[in-house]
Amino acid sequence: MIKDFEHFAPKTLKEALTLLDKYQDEAKVICGGQSLLILMRQGLVAPEYVIDIKSISELSYIKTDGKGGLKIGALTTHRTIEKSSQMRDGFAVLAEMETRLASIQTRNWGTIGGNLCHGDPAGDPAPVLIALNATLKMASLKGERSLPAEDFTLDYFETALKTGELLTEIIVPAPPAHTGTAYTKFNIIESDLATVGVAASITLGAGDSCQDIRIALGAAAATPMRAKKAEAVLKGKKITDALLAQAGETASTEADPISDMQASEEYRRELVKVLVPRISKEAIARAKKA
Repeated sequence: MIKDFEHFAPKTLKEALTLLDKYQDEAKVICGGQSLLILMRQGLVAPEYVIDIKSISELSYIKTDGKGGLKIGALTTHRTIEKSSQMRDGFAVLAEMETRLASIQTRNWGTIGGNLCHGDPAGDPAPVLIALNATLKMASLKGERSLPAEDFTLDYFETALKTGELLTEIIVPAPPAHTGTAYTKFNIIESDLATVGVAASITLGAGDSCQDIRIALGAAAATPMRAKKAEAVLKGKKITDALLAQAGETASTEADPISDMQASEEYRRELVKVLVPRISKEAIARAKKA
């Protein structure tokens, strides 16, 4: 049963930040509510104040940054991203990821910022944004600051947001030439959370060698993570099936998954071992066409 709370519905970012500054740790921010309401029903959180930011239209947008990249407002819904024509030309992976995120009903109401701020390591957007080298912008009454997407989640359901801060924007840089990015996840039930998710972004150089690479894992540790040792296996080399298999093996050892009702630790490691080569091949195929 949800305990009584006082509800606020600010219409502007400044108003929301003022409320956050006033009530601080006694308040929780809600937008779509798919995550927070469940926690409140379970009695895991019982805020005195709930700040509903769904109506802050200034944080809902997709626009170019003038350099070929994208800026996505934190309150942009998953469905908007999925259907946006701006997801072409290097960002199609974002729309593809969204098609597998939960149900259409959830995507119609839930926001990309809310997903990231929930801090679930099995969430879909974080690995993709890490592979795309995205930056997250936060704001408080004291000012703004930014963090790489890979540094935003600190632990299970814990993020780098400080008291009084809101996530306001996701900045995705333009991909370099000859870059391909792909994402997949394994799940038993369609639209469920990832048992393991893998995103890979690969830039090809001379002779189709791997000039640069970013491999990101979801549901494979306490946070979405870069598989940097696996990247090192491939970077600067002509990629072969044998190297891809080695990268998968390496990624499975640097992952730190848990056992739960979805899968055992060993099964998740095996998924990483299989999915890293598979999705890297897809990224390479896309890079050759880019």
